[in-house]
Amino acid sequence: MHDIKDIRDNADAYDKNWARRGLEKQTPALLEADQKLRDVIGELQDLQTKRNDLSKQIGELKRNNGDADAVMLEVAEIKENMTHFEDQQRQYKTALDMMLLSLPNTLDEDVPAGKDENDNKEVATWGEIKLKKGDDHVTIGEKLGLMDFETAAKLSGARFVILKGALARLERAMAQFMLDLHVNEHEYTEVSPPLLVHSEALMGTGQVPKFEEDQFKTNTDHYMIPTAEVPLTNMVRDMITDASTLPLRYTAYTPCFRSEAGSAGRDTRGMLRQHQFYKVEMVSIVKPEDGIDEHKRMLCCAETVMQKLNIPYRVVYLCEGDVGFGAKCTYDIEAWLPGQEAYREISSVSYCGDFQGRRMNARFKNADGKNEFLHTLNGSGVAVGRAMIAVLENNWDGTKVTIPEVLHPYMNGLTEIC
Repeated sequence: MHDIKDIRDNADAYDKNWARRGLEKQTPALLEADQKLRDVIGELQDLQTKRNDLSKQIGELKRNNGDADAVMLEVAEIKENMTHFEDQQRQYKTALDMMLLSLPNTLDEDVPAGKDENDNKEVATWGEIKLKKGDDHVTIGEKLGLMDFETAAKLSGARFVILKGALARLERAMAQFMLDLHVNEHEYTEVSPPLLVHSEALMGTGQVPKFEEDQFKTNTDHYMIPTAEVPLTNMVRDMITDASTLPLRYTAYTPCFRSEAGSAGRDTRGMLRQHQFYKVEMVSIVKPEDGIDEHKRMLCCAETVMQKLNIPYRVVYLCEGDVGFGAKCTYDIEAWLPGQEAYREISSVSYCGDFQGRRMNARFKNADGKNEFLHTLNGSGVAVGRAMIAVLENNWDGTKVTIPEVLHPYMNGLTEIC
């Protein structure tokens, strides 16, 4: 949700910023809707004032034994008119709110120009690429006999997988390792959140109304979470958080569910883009002045996962055409995948400013004692399935997978999968 008053005062700046995302001018329609709402509110205020004045007259007439019938009739007519304008007010406010909710966050000034992922700016690389080309994870999983897409398709359709034996253990081990790292070394609080949420929660973090078709909805008006970002961030919704408790840092390991409605034909092979996958999520809730530093800190937390797994990767700063709907700026960590001979995203770390705080009405009292919207950040810490793909493809010698040493304590002594 954007501040319509700020849009009124800075319409050109908003249009220029949204133009960086490829949007045509939005403020003329917004300001027109806003003016209609303000006009109706003005009419209601005038009628309220008139009704109050007439009500005083009625009281005076009755005290003086006068005839108040005509004035009472006029008050009744005003009440009827007010009902009409109140209905209009609700309609106009709903229309304006939907327009504001459907517009993306404003971008930070330093976000690089560009149309898509090809224009993202590489800012760092880590690790040595020892295997430039090799089998992909599907081939590896099938050779091991521990990755079954065919049976999963019989059960659930396309974009599902069954992992068995050591691969199922590896998936669990990786998640446990990531959680322990973020809790013990990175000062995150582990949370086990609901996997079903109401639409208000998705609206708070920005998945609806814009991307409702990407969500799985139940017949009880619940939605299956597309990421733990949704419940974790909404933990401060409709609250005034004690400033002394900030920053709040939460992490969770959950399944995530996405219909992938907007990705037809993309990454249909293997585990890269599935309807159900597992992810360790990080969420930070901070004061506005701490947002930028927290963004860099969160990126370091995600990078540490990759480094401890010894997966070569690069960090890219997303260009204006690739930054997500709710973010002001985003770093992606891309792991090297020999099976694709390419870097692929394994974590996105985004700073959202007050975009989600406004939508959630999540506030704190600043040093002046005034309520101010919280700033939020979220990042994958990291996507478990994609991290497993990287582990498999970078540690496969044609007959076995060597398990990264940091995972040994979680694998019950197993050091290789063959």
